[in-house]
Amino acid sequence: MKLKSTFFCLALLSFVPLRGDDRANILFIFADDWGWGDLSCHGHPYVKTPNIDRLAAEGTDFHRFTVASGVCSPSRTAVMTGHFPARYNIDGHFAWVPSNAKRNMPDWLSLDVPLLPRLLQQSGYATAHYGKWHLANNMIPDSPLPSEYGYDEYGAFNCAGEQIPVHEDSQRASAFIEKSAKAGKPFFINLWLHEPHTPFHTVPKYEWRFREMESEEDRIYASVLSHADDRIGEILDTLDNLGLTDNTLVIFSSDNGPARASGPTELKLMYDTATGAGWGIAAAKGITGGRKGYKSALFQGGINVPFIVRWPGKVGDGEIDDRSLISAVDLLPTFCEIAGVKLPASYVPDGVSQVEALKGKSSRIREKPLYWKMGSAWPIPESRPYHWVSYAIVDQKWKLMANQDLDYFELYDIVEDPFEKVDRAKGEPEVIKQLLGKVNRWKATLSEKPTGNVFSEERKQL
Repeated sequence: MKLKSTFFCLALLSFVPLRGDDRANILFIFADDWGWGDLSCHGHPYVKTPNIDRLAAEGTDFHRFTVASGVCSPSRTAVMTGHFPARYNIDGHFAWVPSNAKRNMPDWLSLDVPLLPRLLQQSGYATAHYGKWHLANNMIPDSPLPSEYGYDEYGAFNCAGEQIPVHEDSQRASAFIEKSAKAGKPFFINLWLHEPHTPFHTVPKYEWRFREMESEEDRIYASVLSHADDRIGEILDTLDNLGLTDNTLVIFSSDNGPARASGPTELKLMYDTATGAGWGIAAAKGITGGRKGYKSALFQGGINVPFIVRWPGKVGDGEIDDRSLISAVDLLPTFCEIAGVKLPASYVPDGVSQVEALKGKSSRIREKPLYWKMGSAWPIPESRPYHWVSYAIVDQKWKLMANQDLDYFELYDIVEDPFEKVDRAKGEPEVIKQLLGKVNRWKATLSEKPTGNVFSEERKQL
């Protein structure tokens, strides 16, 4: 079934009230390039994240969560829509218009698709977005503002309009929480942190914390993560001070795995048009906790990222779930169930609600397949040996990865072998045949090119 950009009549949207309007608040913290191993609670040797560690101690740490892409814009599209981003021809990051056109991408995420914040806003939630956007680009001035996607308030960068300073996200989020509490409304906040994406915007206070480190690159990396962790702590304190902790679902995750330079790189300053000057890719020292590959890979190092959930009284505290196969496309149906939102009958999600899994009723086998599509290099690059996968599928216990032409494969039992150590492709020809068939049928549901009002005026002149 092809998805078309003529979406739902939201006037038909209904929600089920939960004892008046004491529905749970939802705070989704989505970091940028934060690797699975970049947490002190995940064993990082020098990065300190006491506030995220607090979430893990007071909630559940889900080790099998995956995002829908190895790069940011498609990963964020999945969160917003509950769909695989390939359905919208969003296979890479939104850049300047000629680059988007060259890669057969739209210039922004369509306004005429299912949108998580809009669904919650229509049901009575106060909605806000703070931090990175990148569902368009600041270099496309006629792209829609975040407010048009269903947010009552926003402060963002990598979007059209004014770019907020990257370190103001927590301050603005705390103010919105206070405002929503005063109004007696449940809130939904997407807090999309800049860290640890390049440029690395260091602050002396945080570099001083790691002054004993010999490596300047490591000191830079540790300092920006420490700064981000402190800002998360500020918001947790706001929830505590307002008495909202027990009725607020807080999730910390990342849009993809950690970035790494492909070879030896000199540490130097760089400039980003959205966020300003900071240190470059040489200071990207993120780790994956033993998973293969990094950002822009569909091996687990690129898509298996932190996913820590705190919801007092609902989610187990201090627990680890290393069984549940949860995906970013599951977030929309999950959040809507928590909020009491009834999804329109015309909406067919790619994900499933994971409320039961969050509450500890995990399943070792995922019934609904997951799919990935990315533009990747072939033959396999020597300097980036895990960045060749263009298509991937997880179905039941199997994960199949294939190149662009679907003539080279690797197969892993992702349940028993989550670190992808043993390629089973040669011994399972029938499994490969079955999974390739599913990939080809899924490909047939995708549009050949973007459609709808998703092109800038500059694009129309190309």
